[in-house]
Amino acid sequence: MDVGFMVKSTIAAVASPAGIGGIGIIRISGPRSISIASRIFQPAVKTGKGQLNPIILVSHRIYYGHICDDRNGQHLDEVLLAVMRAPRSYTREDVVEINCHGGPAAIRSVLDLVLRQGARLADPGEFTRRAFLNGRIDLTQAEAVIDIINARTQEALKVAALLTFLMRWIPKKGLPVTTKLKASGKTP
Repeated sequence: MDVGFMVKSTIAAVASPAGIGGIGIIRISGPRSISIASRIFQPAVKTGKGQLNPIILVSHRIYYGHICDDRNGQHLDEVLLAVMRAPRSYTREDVVEINCHGGPAAIRSVLDLVLRQGARLADPGEFTRRAFLNGRIDLTQAEAVIDIINARTQEALKVAALLTFLMRWIPKKGLPVTTKLKASGKTP
């Protein structure tokens, strides 16, 4: 994939686990994420006359309202919308997370609407790839994200977290990571 296209495009994907649950999360990242959210999100803030107020989406705030279909104004779902402006986000890009109901139809309808607004479907691991390319995390941390996601037991989660800590701590002590690995007999 062309990295220039990837970083300039706005991506979206379901960020919550597959299946049915109470909450489903749609994550959007890229230069158009906030403008896309602004077009489809209707805040539940009313004036004294019952009219809805347009709002400016401020970073690191959560807003309550509805996702509305731009073609007919129909409310698709009642949501919480979180906004994280660059560079203070996981990808160091503008990021929006839409917390909708977790049924497959609700999640799909919100994601489809986001994609119709100009985002493209993210490739697997693309949010983490962008965090790496934008200098938010290093390669070791990117690998640790995968280990943490794939941990199936508390023990595996503890090991992944410990390895993440060690990979950050060892270089700060002036030792190359391979020195400690060789000393343990686990050379790469």
